[in-house]
Amino acid sequence: MKNKNFIFLTLAFLLIGSISALAQIQQPAASPAAHVSQVVGFTKISIDYSSPAVKGRKVFGGIIKYGESWRAGANGQTIIEFSTAVNVGGKNLAAGKYSIFVTPAASGEWTIHLNKKAESIYSYMKDGKIDEAALAADDAVAVKAAPATIGATERLQYHISAGNNKVAQVTLAWETAAVSFMVDTQVDQKMEQFKNQF
Repeated sequence: MKNKNFIFLTLAFLLIGSISALAQIQQPAASPAAHVSQVVGFTKISIDYSSPAVKGRKVFGGIIKYGESWRAGANGQTIIEFSTAVNVGGKNLAAGKYSIFVTPAASGEWTIHLNKKAESIYSYMKDGKIDEAALAADDAVAVKAAPATIGATERLQYHISAGNNKVAQVTLAWETAAVSFMVDTQVDQKMEQFKNQF
């Protein structure tokens, strides 16, 4: 009788432990964290973002409104980091982290903002929308870029192309649109500075 009670109690504890463990398992994130990096010239370029899915929705002109800035990812802000100084859109940017925002347009060029404060998207929210003036005030640079039509891309993706190993092309691709901007890693200038030190 003691053995039966012991076996019963042991099984009961195992069952309760299994149910407790199952209750702690979380669902996968709807927009999983993603990371891409590439060394171009002397500069490591890294992007950390969350990757939402289309899930049958209209993305640009639908859930992401034309003419309104968007955090270029999901969950928190999308962060791009440069390990050395670079030039984007004709502006010199110091090494460091910048948040990426994108303002899509129904026609013509989109605007890609690199925000110098790397602020959370929620820092710019006012009445449920991004305060465009506050965001623009913190732009390190705003670059105009024509979107390209691409094959269906279910999840948001970023790509960094090393190109000639001096100038990188950074591309955001999602749904059927891709938009890119160039990052000059200033290899020649850095080589010249190095030579001048000796």
